[in-house]
Amino acid sequence: QGQLVESGGGLVQPGGSLTLSCIASPRRFSSLAMAWFRQAPGKEREFVAVINWRGDLLDYADFVQGRFTISRDNAKSTLYLQMNSLKPEDTAAYYCAQDSLFDRVRAGVGEYWGQGTQVTVSS
Repeated sequence: QGQLVESGGGLVQPGGSLTLSCIASPRRFSSLAMAWFRQAPGKEREFVAVINWRGDLLDYADFVQGRFTISRDNAKSTLYLQMNSLKPEDTAAYYCAQDSLFDRVRAGVGEYWGQGTQVTVSS
């Protein structure tokens, strides 16, 4: 608990797909809620998706509109964000966060955060 490392970002054309990963410390991972946030230049950080410890309670931001899927593999201590139909407005640094409380990590006040991975959607 406490070390989060995101990967999988990059440059993709509009309409393309990317899968982000967030590898966490194995200690207590399976009991923690996890979330993805993003922050574009000059904008505030915004919520993207959240998943509970068991993976059966999910929530997404309205702008996702069925394009993104959050998932987790507790055996691998890894959180994922599958992103399809990417748009230029999805360009941002994407961060994962964790907390023992679902509502707290959903609200953006999770206890631990990663350093982010950059996603750029451009032709």
